[in-house]
Amino acid sequence: MQGSALSEIILPLVLALIMFGMGLSLTRTDFVRLFKLPMPVFAGLFGQLIALPLLAFCLVLVLSLPAHLAIGIMVLSACPGGTTSNLISHIARANLALSISLTAITTVICVFTTPLIIRFALGYFEVESSHFSLLNTTLGLIAISLFPVMLGLWIRHKADYLAQRLEPVFRHLAVIFMLLLIVGIAWQERDMMIASFPDVFVLTFALNVLATVLGVAIAKLVVLSRRDAVTLGIEIGTQNASMAILITLAFLNEPSYAIACGVYGVTMYIGAFALVWWNKLRDNAMASQ
Repeated sequence: MQGSALSEIILPLVLALIMFGMGLSLTRTDFVRLFKLPMPVFAGLFGQLIALPLLAFCLVLVLSLPAHLAIGIMVLSACPGGTTSNLISHIARANLALSISLTAITTVICVFTTPLIIRFALGYFEVESSHFSLLNTTLGLIAISLFPVMLGLWIRHKADYLAQRLEPVFRHLAVIFMLLLIVGIAWQERDMMIASFPDVFVLTFALNVLATVLGVAIAKLVVLSRRDAVTLGIEIGTQNASMAILITLAFLNEPSYAIACGVYGVTMYIGAFALVWWNKLRDNAMASQ
């Protein structure tokens, strides 16, 4: 993957198509909701953009992980939530509108915040990266995420029926793409994966569970409903692992950083579906009273 047409052309192109599909699922209302219901949205933004990277940073320090795992998990924590969180929120009967709004808004903001967090991580863990450029990474994220999302949003506004027909196709593409990325990384970095698997699993599992709990805790702290608390738990615990993997391959040119991102792409479902299960138990208990 390193320095190949795959990481330089194909991966950015496929991710751009996935982000275009996300744009097809959005409407202007998803952004306007920031002003109509500011507290749940601001609580989610705080958790996604500030609390999650801080949690990830503290975790890698406590576990004293090697630099390639630490940087990988910091890249992951700097990425926005993915469309997977919207699907899980739908399954959980959580606040789907809030989930979609948070995914949309963080996707826009993370174009500018993600490169800053990456630069901090590289500097803190004293890793030289001749491939990383703050400006190039920001421009690259604008090109592969912000522009495609805006284009999809425009098509949704102009041709709603067509957008709703196409969106599921791109959603399925996102799942297939991430699975193929994980398999490819696991195969290319199999020796390092085998050697570091205990650390990677502990790291990703702990981060996922703590991030999910963090989302619920933030919601409770600002006195949101249980439905919104479940939404924030899912949204903060479920990251755009595909974007994180692409950043490590295309912008940092270091496949070893992608190991933690790839494993998280699988383990992130643990916390999310545990929260869904807990929420359904609460609903059943209340219904039986």
